[in-house]
Amino acid sequence: MAPKTSANSGGDSGAFSAMPAESPADAGLLAQMGSLWAEYQDLSHDRFRLAALETRRAGQSLVTMLIAAVMLGLLLSAAWLGSLAAGVQWLIEHELRASSAIWLAVACNLVLALSLFGIIRRRARFLQFPATQRSLKPLADRPADRDKR
Repeated sequence: MAPKTSANSGGDSGAFSAMPAESPADAGLLAQMGSLWAEYQDLSHDRFRLAALETRRAGQSLVTMLIAAVMLGLLLSAAWLGSLAAGVQWLIEHELRASSAIWLAVACNLVLALSLFGIIRRRARFLQFPATQRSLKPLADRPADRDKR
């Protein structure tokens, strides 16, 4: 039994193929699948390019925001020092000794700094994603499960 000639070879070249002849419907389906694959590649390339461009823009925005935050911090520090100086001057004008007025301003600053430090310390534990870490631990290692046994 001789192998069939392929429909694509036309039979003129004398080449024989062990593959059965493809029907026009199969060729059309393969062409559509190839077209779909190329479209998928183009779409994923476009999405990666968009993600790269947005990442670059986000990075530039972050740098701009950090620079603005540093400048804002410096301006607010200068304003705070100015208001402290005005408060000390007001206390001196109301017959409080200069050294006592300065010590009072320093004490107020320290109380405010300690309260802000407490807030930072209480909130710092959430930077470690505690609920996510607990959910990723095996069930046997969770403290709540050990208490139930």
